[in-house]
Amino acid sequence: MSLLIASGLSKAFGALDVFSGLDLRVEAGDRIGFVGANGAGKTTVLRILAGVEAPTGGDVFRKRGLTVGYLPQDPPVAGAETLHAAMLHVFDYLHDQAAELAALEHRLADASRQDAGAYEALLEEYGHAQAAFEVAGGYTYETRIRQVLGGLGFNEDEHDKQLAHLSGGERTRGLLAQLLLREPDLLLLDEPTNHLDLEAVEWLEDTLLHWRGALVVVAHDRYFLDKVATRIWDMNFGQVETYRGNYSAFHMQREMRRERQRREWESQQEFVEKTEDFIRRNLAGQRTREAQGRRTRLERFLRDEAIDRPQEQRQIRLGLTTQIRSGDLVLATKDLAVGYDRPLFYCPDVEVRRGDRVALIGPNGAGKTTLLKTVLGQLAPLHGKVRFGASVQTGYLAQAQAGLDPEETVLDAILDVQNLPISQARNFLGQFLFSGEDVFRTIGTLSGGQRSRVALARLTLQGSNLLLLDEPTNHLDLDTQEILEQVLKQFPGTILLVTHDRYLVQAIATHIWRVAGDELEAYKGNYTEYLRLREAEAESEAKVKVEDEGSAPEYDRERAREERRQRKAAEKRAEEAAALETQIQQLEARLSTLSTQLEAASLAGDVGKVHNLGVTYQETEAEVHRLMGEWAELS
Repeated sequence: MSLLIASGLSKAFGALDVFSGLDLRVEAGDRIGFVGANGAGKTTVLRILAGVEAPTGGDVFRKRGLTVGYLPQDPPVAGAETLHAAMLHVFDYLHDQAAELAALEHRLADASRQDAGAYEALLEEYGHAQAAFEVAGGYTYETRIRQVLGGLGFNEDEHDKQLAHLSGGERTRGLLAQLLLREPDLLLLDEPTNHLDLEAVEWLEDTLLHWRGALVVVAHDRYFLDKVATRIWDMNFGQVETYRGNYSAFHMQREMRRERQRREWESQQEFVEKTEDFIRRNLAGQRTREAQGRRTRLERFLRDEAIDRPQEQRQIRLGLTTQIRSGDLVLATKDLAVGYDRPLFYCPDVEVRRGDRVALIGPNGAGKTTLLKTVLGQLAPLHGKVRFGASVQTGYLAQAQAGLDPEETVLDAILDVQNLPISQARNFLGQFLFSGEDVFRTIGTLSGGQRSRVALARLTLQGSNLLLLDEPTNHLDLDTQEILEQVLKQFPGTILLVTHDRYLVQAIATHIWRVAGDELEAYKGNYTEYLRLREAEAESEAKVKVEDEGSAPEYDRERAREERRQRKAAEKRAEEAAALETQIQQLEARLSTLSTQLEAASLAGDVGKVHNLGVTYQETEAEVHRLMGEWAELS
């Protein structure tokens, strides 16, 4: 059942067309990840679907009675009421029901038992009202409020904080909590993970996986999209393409689609060039009539059938490298305690070796950035010391690009690092998508993504062999995140990384450091291996607890049976997915062969063969997409 249908949507700001002719549909139960380049118009589309902004053209049709919840990136400053009071407003209808129950209780107390019939009728009415109150959550909504606020990272002592005194990130989390408690039919979320730490993001993932309504979420968190999304909207160049599956499935399908479009366009151009060459050589010769016929057919083809050259987003060209080889030991700590006036956490004696990629994770405010500053010497240890190995040269990428001067121009920010000739500096900035007059803009006028590109450009020029990166993927679009990920994989030095980007951690980390309470725990391996170790630790702790109690309770045995069932189901899904991958590979090879045959038939001018091969190609491609959808669901 369709909850919302958008038809022919367009939006223009003055002479600038942001997008046009968009057709979108949200079905019941959809969990749609909305991705695309920064500035593509995703937020504008979301605002139009939410009814906050009007389109320039087109219509949005909503199911009768549809309730919509919209989370903007920057909610407005609220009034003087407290965070807890704002949550209570969601349940005003329960307060009304509670008042009705109280009134019925008074009537029952005043009712005369002498009129047994009236008293029984009133008692029955009270029973129905109480049952309805219970079903609606009348006795549990306070618990739900505490669970949702706690899940999104609010401590108990913050519940009485006035909304007007909340930071921007806290306001966003507060509004998200309200939306989750309200449970609308359709949730429209614009970057909901921006202000959440890792634990809160995982809690939100689990909540959305069990969400009964539909969901459209704009996000740059690839791991989050992999967990939550079942469909992807990809917005670029004013259009939206739809893909089945989560982010990883979308990424593979998009690359296949782009490669096919490139091959088709290249084959078309080769056909056009050869046809034009034939026309030029034969128009005035013995084969004039044939050349004229080909020219007519070519003109008709170019007018009615030819495809445009596939558009591609400009991407940064990032080349992080170093010519300086450090010693085998890069970094070591001894009896280290980090903090300001008091320790935030204590660090075990750890070593970082050349080539290690250490991901530092933990809750917001735990002290991760403080550790980086302590390693850099910007902050003195409260206890113990940090020791560097031989020939270590550090490069630091600060969170929110804190090291950039807002009054400085983009060009000057580069020249501060290395005094290049102006023309060379401008060419270098072109690799980071700064061209023309953009290089003379001041840092303070740039978007978050543009400032991130300036910071990466400065880091590239430093040539350091130890990179300390604090949330390097913040404000970067997904394509740029993937480029950075590949560059960090190939970086020949050592990396100490603070991030909430689990996709990046999974891709590059060789070690995980987790801040838990007042201690740092060190694990070897990537994020998946870290989760396995954490799960094993939790199971071990549970086993010890059971042994201490003397016997395992029934629910533990049920849990063990459920885990075995889920493990067998996962193994079966993995087998089915592997079989599908084999089929997909075979069909992809078939598509490649058909593409070559189509090209040969086009060059030969064999219209019948081109038609038959085209039909076969389309059928094969449709089968690939169908199998890809099944593979994505299994994965």
